[in-house]
Amino acid sequence: MEFLYEKISYLRGLADGLGVKDDTKEGKLFFALMEVIEEIADSINDLAEEQDELNEYVDLLDEDLSVVEEELFGDTELSEDDDYDYDDDDYDFDFDDEDDEYDAEFDDELDDDQQTGSAEMED
Repeated sequence: MEFLYEKISYLRGLADGLGVKDDTKEGKLFFALMEVIEEIADSINDLAEEQDELNEYVDLLDEDLSVVEEELFGDTELSEDDDYDYDDDDYDFDFDDEDDEYDAEFDDELDDDQQTGSAEMED
């Protein structure tokens, strides 16, 4: 992220070379924008450092996991001939069909109860 700081320095030098003064309206705006840009660059730099630390941590976890896998499974290697393919189409996860049957049964029972109830009221 060093290039961002180089570009910020270049812009500050350009402003000095052009004679931009911080007591003018434009100068105040320019220098305020430069401060914001520098804060953004600092934040990006911090994020990059944290990302590097996380990558190192993930690499360590991967190595530890490899050791655990070796202890659990030994030298067992899965060959291409082994059939461990999982296919979603092998299983029917459509629960709506069962709901439709239940709803139809419930509607029939409700109709029967309503007919029985209206017949009892007429008596």
